[in-house]
Amino acid sequence: MTSTTQNAPLRLPFDRPNVLDISPLYSALQRQSPLTPVITPAGDPAWLVTTYAEARQIFADPRFGESHPDPASAPRMAGSAVMGGPTGDYETEEREHDRWRRLLMPAFSMPRMRRLTGRIETLTAGLLDNMQAAHDLAPDQPVNLHESLSFPLPVLVICELLGVPYSDARYFGALTDRITTFDSASDSQAAMAEFQEYTGRLAAAKRLEPGPDVISDIVAAQAEDPTFTDEHLAYLAARLLFAGHETTANRIDYGTLFLLSDPQLRAWFAQDPEGRVNSVVEEILRMAAPSGVGLLRYAREDVEIAGVKVARGEAVLISAAAANRDESVFADPDTFNPERKPNVHLAFGHGIHACIGAALGRTELRVVFPALFRRFPGLRLATEFETLRPRTNRLTGGVDNLPVTW
Repeated sequence: MTSTTQNAPLRLPFDRPNVLDISPLYSALQRQSPLTPVITPAGDPAWLVTTYAEARQIFADPRFGESHPDPASAPRMAGSAVMGGPTGDYETEEREHDRWRRLLMPAFSMPRMRRLTGRIETLTAGLLDNMQAAHDLAPDQPVNLHESLSFPLPVLVICELLGVPYSDARYFGALTDRITTFDSASDSQAAMAEFQEYTGRLAAAKRLEPGPDVISDIVAAQAEDPTFTDEHLAYLAARLLFAGHETTANRIDYGTLFLLSDPQLRAWFAQDPEGRVNSVVEEILRMAAPSGVGLLRYAREDVEIAGVKVARGEAVLISAAAANRDESVFADPDTFNPERKPNVHLAFGHGIHACIGAALGRTELRVVFPALFRRFPGLRLATEFETLRPRTNRLTGGVDNLPVTW
């Protein structure tokens, strides 16, 4: 890797001033160069992309992927089993990606989300009932919003969509927490292996009794394709379970924090939650930055980006958090402005690799915030904002504890 600076590469994650703001280093790096050499949490070299134009370009560029020509020597972002290093087969990645998208697009389409909305509303109401019951039992004790709402809601919704028993929600939720840890690569890999065994058992059950769910759809597709192995099926199902709840849980936490940290913003939203939620959600998506790293990609060939040569096999970390606060695109980028138009953020990526679950994530967020603030109009933080700290030992970041009361 050829450095663009005389200084030693910076190491991720960068220190941040508080749980909501990103490191001021990102804006400084944006002014220097769109791509900056850094050292990943795993200790490997990578290019960090901080500018909007280049992040958008790389997201849509087929010359960047998640696989690597030599996985054993690939630079890693972390020791975690998901998104910590290369995934997939280098020779077939593009074909497999196209196949999975064609298979899964109907399940995550807007019509499917509209049909699911009523169920999301019911699940949200039940969790809010539980929050109220816990508060009634111990009115002097704060309620942990993360454990009571932000985490369980997306877990229950993805159970509904994929056809996973609700009774297993806590089990696979605990597995995904281990899968994303930086602390122990061996435990993360062991958790991933257990997760794939679990999804393999689910798939076997769906072969006997298929239902109107995504895992049944995947099983049906496997029956028509001899190259679609049980290992492929289990990995795909595990990744869907993981991706379907981790990021949404973080955005519920962070969206609540943004709304509670500014009394004027909170009052403005509370006046008309249903009418204002769409624009609020888009600004939450733009500004929420629970992770201090980025999305990992590898160059499939030598590529020049903004005058920087990225060699075949080198790692690139796309910081959507930094790109979404690029002042060349977003006026006053560090200010939460729900009336921002246009709001062309990259929270769900862009182009051929845009997140297939974008409609699901938006639907959940558009349901949960009006319901939360209608139910608890006096909702407030039960601790000083400055005491909250993001998790630095998890790939997805976020917070473990979000104490609230009302």
